[in-house]
Amino acid sequence: MSSTQEQAPRDDRGQAVVAVAESGGLTEPSPAAEAGPSQPGSSWRGVRALLVRLHFYAGVFVAPFLLVAALTGLAYTFTPQLDQLVYGDQLRVEQVGDGPRPLTEQIAAARDAHPEGTLASVITPPGPEDTTRVVLSLPELGDKQLTVFVDPYTAKVQGELTTWYGSTPLTTWLDDLHRNLHLGETGRLYSEVAASWLWVIVAGGLVLWLGRARGQRAKSARGVLLPDSAARGVRRTRSRHAATGVWLAIGLFFLSATGLTWSHYAGDHFGQLLDAAKGHAPELVTTLPGGAETTEDKHAGHAGHGPGHDAASTDPADFDAVLAVARDAGLGGRVELTPPADAVSAWTVAQADNRWPVHYDQVAVDPAEGEVTAESRWTDYPALAKLSKLGVQGHMGLLFGLANQILLALIALGLIFVIVWGYRMWWQRRPMRDDRIAVLGKAPARGTWRQLPLPVLIIGIPAVAALGWALPVLGITLIAFLILDVAAGLVRRGRVT
Repeated sequence: MSSTQEQAPRDDRGQAVVAVAESGGLTEPSPAAEAGPSQPGSSWRGVRALLVRLHFYAGVFVAPFLLVAALTGLAYTFTPQLDQLVYGDQLRVEQVGDGPRPLTEQIAAARDAHPEGTLASVITPPGPEDTTRVVLSLPELGDKQLTVFVDPYTAKVQGELTTWYGSTPLTTWLDDLHRNLHLGETGRLYSEVAASWLWVIVAGGLVLWLGRARGQRAKSARGVLLPDSAARGVRRTRSRHAATGVWLAIGLFFLSATGLTWSHYAGDHFGQLLDAAKGHAPELVTTLPGGAETTEDKHAGHAGHGPGHDAASTDPADFDAVLAVARDAGLGGRVELTPPADAVSAWTVAQADNRWPVHYDQVAVDPAEGEVTAESRWTDYPALAKLSKLGVQGHMGLLFGLANQILLALIALGLIFVIVWGYRMWWQRRPMRDDRIAVLGKAPARGTWRQLPLPVLIIGIPAVAALGWALPVLGITLIAFLILDVAAGLVRRGRVT
């Protein structure tokens, strides 16, 4: 958001720098202004002038990244509906039957249609109109998998797709577009720049809009939350820009924070924080009781399995037995069943219900004994792990179903309008003279840091340095802004001399 004001009168040279800062900085400050204000409230005016300059430059240079993130995020928000539109034949059953066939029959049908690969997992249908997913691992697919979709009522294969962590090709493509623009690790920098600066821009805009001079319209709640319908020109654009930003602020802070948790550099530091605070989700212990030798002896000859029983030699009948144990343990709804990787490991059954209220319980099952050997319950998650998990699901639009999607879409659309209005203000504030009309407005006045009181500098510089360490992309781009600003100032000064 921006809080640029109309051009102030020039009869008071001592207030010129403040007027310039509030107006969008159409001119450089006078020497008297650079000396620093001395009237009461000068500390706030100095902070405000610096915020105006920071908000302006961050908006101008970071807004393109935010615009791309908003557009790609808006497209990703509706991937569930797009998947149904594009892959409905695979995802939905033609007719709901009286009851599903055993998983044994469904897996056998999938394996008959696709004997290649290793049986990796089976995902039960989330609803009565959904298909069962039999997931196969193929070496040539790398980290992707072949998912076979089976009608649970007829055990008929309805199709197959190459998936990535359960996502369809369309969802995977849109996810890569939003995450890295299909440019790999290098492309992830774009989204980290956007997430790193988004909260800074929003926070600065809020401070500028809520901290306007006493007696102005923004002091009332209506003036803060609603655009000024009576305003014209740049004032009207500014009020729309700022009021919309206020409404979006909480959502934008949320998207910035959750986006940073899985970014490259800031995400690594977030992971270190979780390590230090022991805030990770509890790990499910899948090692069977008794150790390797005891387990192999116990399983020898049982249900046709000998030593070396693993995912490659899994009996499809075990899926039904394991599912029954998991259901008795309280795991309802959609679950994913994963065979053990070796003879000393248990099966894993995990709930995958992202809708509110969420269900993320997991259990380890020994089919030979028909019992749960270990469990990880959502109620046992540390607070940080819960916040991180729910934040990611909310960011992806999965937490509340359609309500979550609509909310994210409104935030994305609102951000797009805020960005457009911000650039429009820059254009509207361009100097217009008889002999020449500028294309764009000038930047806010330089040298605003000189107006800051010493305590602010003493506290602020270490705080910014620490913030730059925690969010490396923010720190590096801020340094780049400063270098460019200093270089521009030296060039301008050389022209004057």
